[in-house]
Amino acid sequence: MPRTRVWRQGVLADEDFPIEKVSDYLDQDDCVVWADLCVPDRDDLHQMADELGLDPLAVEDALEHHERPKVDRYPTHKFLTTYALSYGADGELRPAKVSAFLLPRALVTVRREEDFDPQPVVRAWDSAPELLQFGAPALLYGLLDVVVDGHLDVIQQLDDRVEEVEDSLFNEQPRSMDVQRSTYALRRSMAGVRKVVLPMRDVVEALTRHHDPAAPDELSERFRDLADHVVRANEWVDSLREVVTAIVETGLSLADARLNQIVRKLSAWAAIIAVPTAVTGFYGQNVPYPGFGQEHGFVASTVVTVLLAGGAWAGFKRKGWL
Repeated sequence: MPRTRVWRQGVLADEDFPIEKVSDYLDQDDCVVWADLCVPDRDDLHQMADELGLDPLAVEDALEHHERPKVDRYPTHKFLTTYALSYGADGELRPAKVSAFLLPRALVTVRREEDFDPQPVVRAWDSAPELLQFGAPALLYGLLDVVVDGHLDVIQQLDDRVEEVEDSLFNEQPRSMDVQRSTYALRRSMAGVRKVVLPMRDVVEALTRHHDPAAPDELSERFRDLADHVVRANEWVDSLREVVTAIVETGLSLADARLNQIVRKLSAWAAIIAVPTAVTGFYGQNVPYPGFGQEHGFVASTVVTVLLAGGAWAGFKRKGWL
């Protein structure tokens, strides 16, 4: 069911009223209306668009699943597309598309997925009633502030995951497959976050640039603060991408180093084993030699084998090959 609210001079006057009453409230100059449609039917959305005079192209963009975050300006309203992010316990990034139509005295939000809960937005509006007297732009600011804060929360979770991968990278007995799998999942999540966060800078800058110059300084300051948060999110994502790239390169370098160490150890043991093989092979000749068929010949071969193998082991040990 659609969620609706109306404020009269910054004070909540009614909520959860039928969607058909939106236009009635908009006929009153002192009212500001919010309507939220979750996974709306195409016909219902077109009906509201006809009632409020929304552009058909913007309505089609709101119904699409894979639109890039953007702001479009139309003669009677602005259309905004953004994505809320959440990071599941399974390590999967879950984007939820949120579209918004900003009219002079109304904000209509359209959610294509149920993953985004508008209740935090409602709480943000209720916690700052002094802003609601500034009309629909204040509603839009509250929505974007919650969305951007969600971006920062997801980036923080990714940062924690990066630290965990860094710690496991230098374990005494690393599980390389687990590290590679975690690193791949992080790179994929990071790409998804960047795809959402990067265009948000243009979105917020466009809203700030085209903001009404007669708007209150307090609301303009809030939008500038929001722009700072978006810049922080972009810089944080870029730094994490560099760290993940360094983890990948370091993991490959460590894998090569461990492989070289294993090959070196195997080569050293092969050389040690080759010593008794050579000695016993020499004494196993079917020709007479000093000590052939005598007890002292066996003792001599044993002593030679132990001395040479022990010397090889000591030499490799001193060089750190064993």
